[in-house]
Parts: sequence; structure tokens; C-alpha cells
Amino acid sequence: MYRVLFSLVVRRISAETAHHWGFALIRFAGMLAPLRMLLARWLTPRDPILRVHALGMDLPGPLGLAAGFDKDGVGVDGLGALGFAFVEVGTVTAQAQPGNPLPRLFRLTSDRALLNRMGFNNAGAAAAAARLAARDQGRGVVVGVNIGKTKVVPEDEAVADYVISAAMLADVAEYLVVNVSSPNTPGLRNLQSVHHLRPLLAAVRKTLDDAGPRRVPLLVKIAPDLADDDIDAVADLAVELGLDGIIATNTTISRAGLAAGVEDLGAGGVSGAPLKARSLEVLTRLRARVGDRLVLVAAGGIEDAEDAFARIRAGATLVQAYTAFIYGGPLWPRTLHRDLARLTREAGYTSIADAVGTQPTS
Repeated sequence: MYRVLFSLVVRRISAETAHHWGFALIRFAGMLAPLRMLLARWLTPRDPILRVHALGMDLPGPLGLAAGFDKDGVGVDGLGALGFAFVEVGTVTAQAQPGNPLPRLFRLTSDRALLNRMGFNNAGAAAAAARLAARDQGRGVVVGVNIGKTKVVPEDEAVADYVISAAMLADVAEYLVVNVSSPNTPGLRNLQSVHHLRPLLAAVRKTLDDAGPRRVPLLVKIAPDLADDDIDAVADLAVELGLDGIIATNTTISRAGLAAGVEDLGAGGVSGAPLKARSLEVLTRLRARVGDRLVLVAAGGIEDAEDAFARIRAGATLVQAYTAFIYGGPLWPRTLHRDLARLTREAGYTSIADAVGTQPTS
């Protein structure tokens, strides 16, 4: 039914408008306790083979929603009720900002992809912190927060900008992600160089440690467009600084292999199926570099359970998606978790955790 609706109605509406309408329905479902509980009972993964312990958290399954869908933490309970084991809010910046001018989100239907240049549109870290603090923590879904640089802040003041967000969100984020890999904030990807990244990650880690007795797991999210040597350098730095994990990967600025006409849409990062091969390459390289010393979170091009299982066997403890959720609809998380449980059993594992990193690296 969703595919018919998408084909006949959704694809005729601008991508951002469709997002707002669909997300409004999800938020509505999350606010109505009886409906939310009914959806959660039906859609939340319950198969014990899928249970994962990662980043100090017990999760009913490995699939989470990547940052970008719920930028301000306004719909996490509705999203959790759809079957995501965890939801990553953001990207959140220290200051509220409107993002880039419209249009800034495009469907690349023939490529099973999206192109976005949203520009970290959000209401700011203080608003996100207040909203998450007021949330009923007993509703179940784990919520992480992804933080980025405020656009108007100069690059040489980026560390202080990230620290402001980290301090505000330390008490409400079950894990925190430093995003230095979006292509839509000028100069942001420069922060991926170890020279810039070291003081940034060290400062955010110290801020989280100073915030209170609870240790907040810290991860960094990297771009698929990094050179292999730079991936190794970031991996080594993450281990050195005692980070908890790496998310691989963000969107790509590459247009290789896309259908004709994409160049006319302008700048932005591509997500979805075109990322599949490169994101898996980055993940495999990270696993070979860090082993099981860090939690690796796979994102980019995960469309079905086969993709997710391939990432897990390549070394990912957790997987994230966004674009496939847009194309697959509200039952997509449930379908992926169900099929992932089947694949795990067929491969002879008694727990999906046992499959992590079992694919030999070349």
C-alpha cells in the first residue's frame, strides 16, 4: 500500500513537504499513548536473537534511525514505536539556524537515493535539550544526539561551538555523535583532518566527562569521501582518545553512476543506494584497523536485511538508515528486523552479536 501511495501521491509532492506531512503523522502517533503502545507492541523487535548490547545500552535490535530525519527531537517516541531500536536526533547546533534556502531536498528515485543540502536546520541545542529532558524516559527507545558546527561560527572557533552543544546535551543524550562530515556546512569537512579533529574530540570528551557521573558514549561520524589514509588516521585517533565508536558513513559529494540530470539539482550530499559499496569499504577498513576496540555503526546504502547483515559481518555492531525508510515506509523497520533474524538463524548464529566481524577481511 505504501508503494502505491508513494508512486501516486508522495512522489508528486516536494520531498521536504512530504517529509513534514509524514513526520507530522508519526509525531501524532507518538503523542497518543494507546496508539503508540499498540504500534510498539506490533512493530518493536522482540526476537531474542536480535538483542544487542552496545555503548552501554541494551537494545532490542541493531537497527536505528540515522540523524537527519528528526532534527530537533520532536518525534522520537513515534519513531521508536515504528520499530527502530534507537533514534539519532540532529544534527543539532549550538545556535538555532534556518538551514539553506529551499529547495534543499530532492528524491533521486531511479537511483533509490536522496540529495540534500539542508544545512543543519534546527532550533538549537538548548531547545533540543529542554525537549528531551521533558520526555518520559520510560517509553523505551534509546535517543542519541548528533552535533555539528553552527554555520556562522568561524572554523577557528569550532571547538568552543561544539563544546557548548555537548554541555547542553550531556544530561539528555544516551550517546553523542560529533558530525564533521556533512558537505552542507562550509568548511565542516576540514575538521576531519587529524590536526583539527584531535582538539575537537578531546574537548568534547572532557566536556562530557565533566558534566556528571554518567559516562556519555562519544562517537565521530565520517564521510565516505575520505581517502583511505585519512580513514586510518581518524580510526587511530579515535582509539587514542578513548572514543566509543565511529559511524561510517555520512552522505557523499560524488555523483558517479547517478542518472543523468542530477548535476542540475546543484550541490548537496547523496544518500541511499549509491553509497552502498563505498560505505561497506570504509567499514571494512575501519574494522581491520580497530578490531573490536570501537563500536562501529554502519550507515549509507542499507536497503534491506541482506545489506544490514553484510555490514554486521563486516564489523558493524549497529546499523542505521534514513533513505530506505523514506522509500520503504512505516513498516520497513519491522520488515528489516524480521528478515535479519531469519538471516542470522540461517547462518547458524544463536545471537546476532556473534555475527559481528565474522566476514574475513582481504
